[in-house]
Amino acid sequence: MPAPVIELDKLRVKLGRREILLGISCRLGLSGSGKAIGLVGPHGAGKATLIQTLLGFHLPLSGSARVLGFDCHRNPRAVRERVGYMPESDSFIASMTAVSFLRLMGELSGLPAEAALEKAHETLFHVGLGEARYRPVGTYSLGMKQMAKLAQAIVHGPELVILDEPTNGLDPAARQRMLRLIREMKEQHGMNIVLCSHLLPDVEEVCDEVVIMKEGLIVHHADLEAERRSNRRFVELEVSGNDLNLASTLHQHGADGVSEGGGRWRIVLPLDFEIAGLWKVLAAEGLNVRKLTHRRDTLEEIFLKAVGHIRQTPGETAAEEEVSAHGSL
Repeated sequence: MPAPVIELDKLRVKLGRREILLGISCRLGLSGSGKAIGLVGPHGAGKATLIQTLLGFHLPLSGSARVLGFDCHRNPRAVRERVGYMPESDSFIASMTAVSFLRLMGELSGLPAEAALEKAHETLFHVGLGEARYRPVGTYSLGMKQMAKLAQAIVHGPELVILDEPTNGLDPAARQRMLRLIREMKEQHGMNIVLCSHLLPDVEEVCDEVVIMKEGLIVHHADLEAERRSNRRFVELEVSGNDLNLASTLHQHGADGVSEGGGRWRIVLPLDFEIAGLWKVLAAEGLNVRKLTHRRDTLEEIFLKAVGHIRQTPGETAAEEEVSAHGSL
């Protein structure tokens, strides 16, 4: 069985007098290669400290961090050989051409000089900078610099690539191209990805699981696809007519509904229950629909709930109230 991509065990990290990571534990990327993990959280949550600890720049106060089965403190060289890192801030030697810079980064990652030069040319063409590979990196536009940062992170063919705000400052077309490259890295080349971003739609688009941090703790960790399924569809409904039997009828179809009075309902539909089926149930009950709206939880809503900015979704509250109502009978 392959080792988790990242494994944290009661990891505590202190910088100066302040403890940044407060004993966090998790196992990420359990199902093998080609997984993308989203790392999100508000400013000051500890994301940057966690990334730097994984790269071996900070020593744990206690606990441990392992990447691809290697302890980040005891085996930092083994970790760095297998990891590529795209920092948020530019870290170029501005006067160097892109191909010279990538060759240098490839050699620093353990590639022989000839192989590093070959991979530098290949990788720059891959990210769309082939025609500009002999230009000094300092003359690049913001979008080109982002692509150059991605290129230096993957030039040595790492097993894990940590991307810190990869779409920062990109226009819509460049952003989509960056996301496409990230998906290709995962799906076609089997690379594992850690994507740290404040743009939650980017995380939702490419990631398989997500970790949400707040104030040095992990406050939510979930399989993103399972999270989408479990929060698949909520319905807010307003009907006229005798709706006394609607709750039991919905329950027979695997749905949960709670009446708010006056014909207003909140309903959670199961995965295989389509909206068209709800219309049929309402018609069979002889109810006239005044209003029907449905939606799904987005990663933004999941994030806001996890960090405490919003309460539960109407569907979650409805389901809990339904359970409470049954329990009080």
